[in-house]
Amino acid sequence: MFTGDVIASFNELETSLYNYISKNSEKVVYMRIRDLADETHVSTSTILRFCRKLKCEGFSEFKVKLKMYLDENEEVNIKSSQYVMSEFVERTKNGHFEAALLDAASLIVQSDNLIFIGSGSSGILAEYGARYFSSLGKFSMYVKDPYIPIHANYLQNSTTIALSVSGENRFTVSHLNELKQKGSNIISITNNKHCTIANMADINISYYVTEEWYKKSNITTQIPVVYILEETARKMQKLTEQSE
Repeated sequence: MFTGDVIASFNELETSLYNYISKNSEKVVYMRIRDLADETHVSTSTILRFCRKLKCEGFSEFKVKLKMYLDENEEVNIKSSQYVMSEFVERTKNGHFEAALLDAASLIVQSDNLIFIGSGSSGILAEYGARYFSSLGKFSMYVKDPYIPIHANYLQNSTTIALSVSGENRFTVSHLNELKQKGSNIISITNNKHCTIANMADINISYYVTEEWYKKSNITTQIPVVYILEETARKMQKLTEQSE
C-alpha cells in the first residue's frame, strides 16, 4: 500500500502521519478524521493531502483500503512439517506414484546428460538435485538463470528435469520449450498434473500437497520434491548396477 515512491514524496508532516498509521493501523481504521488529526497533531487538510497521494478520494476511502491491506496481510496458521509429511506419505502409497518414479529413473539411465531447471526455491532444489544425482554416478548440471543461452550440441540424448510448484513459471516454461525443441527428454516435478509444465513433459511426477501462502509469498513445502529427487536417484543407481 505504501510504496517506496509514495513514501519518498511525503513532507515532514505527512511522514509523521505515516509513522503513526504504520504503528497504529488497527486503531486508525475505526477513527474519524478529526480524531486522527488530534492524535497526530496535524490538520485535517494534511490528512486529506496524504490520502490523495495514496490515490484515495478522501479519508473514508483510505480507511477502506487500509482495512483491505490489513486483511490481506493477516497472520495465517502455518501447518507443521509433520502434518505436511503425513499428507504426502499417504499419496506415495499410490502404485501410480511409484511407477512414475521408476519410469523417470529408467529414462535417466538411458540418457547421457541430465539437466535440472527451476526458478526461486525450485532453482535451489535444481542445484541440489544436480549434486545428488552426480553423487550417485550420473553427472548433472543445473540451470536457474532464466537468461542463460542453451546450445543444441550439448543436448544430444539428454533428459531435463523441470521443477516448479505451480507448473506455470514463465521462465521455466520458456526454457523447457527451448530444450524440448532441441530434442531433450522432459521430466517434470510439479504440485499437480494440470499445469503447463506437466503437459509439456514426457513424464510428470505430481505430489499434490496443499499450497500455502504467507504475506503473498508461496511457502508450499518442498519436502516432497526432495523425496522425489532422492528416491528417483536411488532407483536410477540400482537400475544402472543391474545393467552392468
